Amino acid sequence: MSRESQLFEPFGILGLEPGASDSEIKKAYRRLSIQYHPDKNPDPEANKYFVESIAKAYQALTDPLSRENFEKYGHPDGRQGYTMGIALPQFILNMNGESGGILLLCTVGLCILLPLVIASIYLWRSSKYTGNHVKLQTRQAYFELLQPSLTPSKVMDIFIRAAEYAEIPVRKSDDESLQKLFMSVKSELNLDPKKLKQEEAKFWKKHPATIKTELLIQKQLTRESSVLSPTLQRDFRHVLEFAPRLLEDLIKMAVIPRNEQGRGWLHPALGVMELSQCIVQAVPLSARKSSSEDIAPFLQLPHFNESIAKSIALQVKSFQKFQELSLAERSKLLREVVSLSETDVQDIEKVLEMIPSLKINVTCKTEGEEGIQEGDIMTVQAWITLKRPNGLIGAIPHSPYFPFHKEENFWVLLADSNHVWFFQKVKFMDEAGAIAAASNTITETMEPLGASVKETNDAVKEAVEKVKSGSRLVMGRLLAPGEGTYNLTCFCLSDTWIGCDQKTSLKVEVLKRTRDVEGENAEEGLEEEDDEIEEEDYESEYSEDEEDKKRGSKKKVNKESSSEESGSDEE
Repeated sequence: MSRESQLFEPFGILGLEPGASDSEIKKAYRRLSIQYHPDKNPDPEANKYFVESIAKAYQALTDPLSRENFEKYGHPDGRQGYTMGIALPQFILNMNGESGGILLLCTVGLCILLPLVIASIYLWRSSKYTGNHVKLQTRQAYFELLQPSLTPSKVMDIFIRAAEYAEIPVRKSDDESLQKLFMSVKSELNLDPKKLKQEEAKFWKKHPATIKTELLIQKQLTRESSVLSPTLQRDFRHVLEFAPRLLEDLIKMAVIPRNEQGRGWLHPALGVMELSQCIVQAVPLSARKSSSEDIAPFLQLPHFNESIAKSIALQVKSFQKFQELSLAERSKLLREVVSLSETDVQDIEKVLEMIPSLKINVTCKTEGEEGIQEGDIMTVQAWITLKRPNGLIGAIPHSPYFPFHKEENFWVLLADSNHVWFFQKVKFMDEAGAIAAASNTITETMEPLGASVKETNDAVKEAVEKVKSGSRLVMGRLLAPGEGTYNLTCFCLSDTWIGCDQKTSLKVEVLKRTRDVEGENAEEGLEEEDDEIEEEDYESEYSEDEEDKKRGSKKKVNKESSSEESGSDEE
């Protein structure tokens, strides 16, 4: 509340000077009563002014008690202020019942102790977690366990070693359930059939939380999570909730620079992407390698199981051929070969319209120079174009077996046989952010090359149109390696969809270094020319004075010398 407080001045209200006598006070009161009394003046404002001001002023100056209150507190009614107290025991306040003690404690607590506690919690958490909310202990374990020749089937063993999964509770009541889980997913655990007993004993020697995590993930891959008990269901959701961020951190640890050239590893990164796709789409890892037909992409379609996927794969040979069929041909195939209903076919068509197709256009060059030479800063520029049959650019993927919200991400990798030269994550959901990033990148690239404002604006407009049509710009800079020809491959990998990954070849030829030598020779030539020009200027300052002194008698000699100098200049 906000209100103005006015001082009560009875002498001023009655129109008197301070120290007026009682008779003067009574005369002033009678005069104002004739003007403002309710019996004389029916105006409500006059009535209010008479009661609240004139009557109180007269009372304050004539009544002994009111005058005492006025002289002591400044108002005839006594103290007008108020104090606040807290209903706590006296020993807590310890200040004559006032609230000063408790206010001091609150001030210290809110202004000093609370910020210190919040800062301590933040520093404690920041010292344990990365920016992606992954524990530093997990990142360290991933970095140390990854190997350059790691096969995709072995990525699971590293993925489940996360510190987040080590905190999953292991109860004695879960022993029987875990034994049943083990028997149901035994064929998916990569156990050597020749040494089955030894492999099983080795499996059960792992950390209990690690065993539980792997079995729950296998239940997700085999789409059998509905048989889990309520307690295991909670653990199951906990495992899947952490999976996307852990997989993203795992691929970063795979492609992070490992050698002197600053390059990561390709095979572990490909394995991480396969595992991510299988977890989101609930497809067994064995489906990607068990048969000559690749049935894994078919299993992400609704109403498809392993038998239906094998039957369709035998007819069309590949998932891409299945997508290229016309609507009528595909509908006929699904109805006649695997006896699906018309409603089932419509569900499959809706998902097929969401699956993206990717196109990569990548270049590698040295900005402002012809060719790439040793030690140059190469610029890698890739345009990733995404198309869907339904016309959408950004979309939430179809993943009915994954119980959490998951956006589709794509990873662009530029690599040779097993070394990643360059990597970057790409998203298609944020069009505004992609436009801003592409505009800034094009501007920062062209301005140092001396491009005009018009050329820069035209290039930015072209990039913006590409982004709006479904393309994303990926750009990075690398140090050119030694002289030679390098056959690279640019991958665009999805962490969500199976069967839409694309790759394209890129041949990079690096020449022997010659630019620095040419530049040094050119600089030396410029320095010699500058020295000659300075010498000529130095001689010309005095040649004019000498000509003035010898003018007249030696005109002929001067003419001859000047002609000789001009001739030497021409030579």
